[in-house]
Amino acid sequence: MPEQPPYLRIADELRRRIAEREWTPGDRLPSRAQIAQEYGVGENVVRRAQELLISQGVLEGRAGSGTYVAEPRQRVRMVRSAAREQPDGSPFRADMKALGKRSGWESRTDAKVPAPAEIAARLGIGEGDLCVRTAYEFLADGRPVQLSTSWEPYDLTAGTLIVLPEGGPHAGAGVVNRMAAIGVTISHAVEQPEPRQATAEEASLLGIQKAALVTHIRRTYYSDEGRPVETADIVVPAALCEIVYEVPVGR
Repeated sequence: MPEQPPYLRIADELRRRIAEREWTPGDRLPSRAQIAQEYGVGENVVRRAQELLISQGVLEGRAGSGTYVAEPRQRVRMVRSAAREQPDGSPFRADMKALGKRSGWESRTDAKVPAPAEIAARLGIGEGDLCVRTAYEFLADGRPVQLSTSWEPYDLTAGTLIVLPEGGPHAGAGVVNRMAAIGVTISHAVEQPEPRQATAEEASLLGIQKAALVTHIRRTYYSDEGRPVETADIVVPAALCEIVYEVPVGR
């Protein structure tokens, strides 16, 4: 059996000492130099061990202060369901209300953005055709818990009151309700979730360690005529959120 890499051995040691309550939530760990000297390894080994434990939610790094034992956090429950669209707003708002959390989001919309090849394929349009792209950062009690980048074909909404997802009288109403306002009925959505590591930009926005585990969901809404009307890349940090699917069962 191959020998365990040094950083994994140090991570196991730090995890054991936390489990034995040598350090408790909120305690600051000794410096990397002190831990490295204690175990006879280099500081880079300790850094990798701590980064692993930060990505797992065991530790947290505070810029300019050090590394601390993380406070236990309840993971935010996010429900994916055919019934999540609400008459008066977004499914995210409904989820957070059910959990007793303050919800909100920040967004940035760019109109007339040429569709990259993958987005064009998902929307059934030509590569380079114009889209409205909106980047979202969703917040629970002020903490970022989800990122989303949404794409809508510009020719579908151009000249209407819903061309800007977060502007006009239907701002923040959700895709289903907004499309209904221009006579487009959405019949279903397709979601493809997969685990991967966070990019540096995603980690910075979500306040997690670079390369921490996230769930990446590719979601596309379809009209009752079978046309894709919106597609989005949703990124959820695994350490902070759990994703639950509700599947309706007909009788």
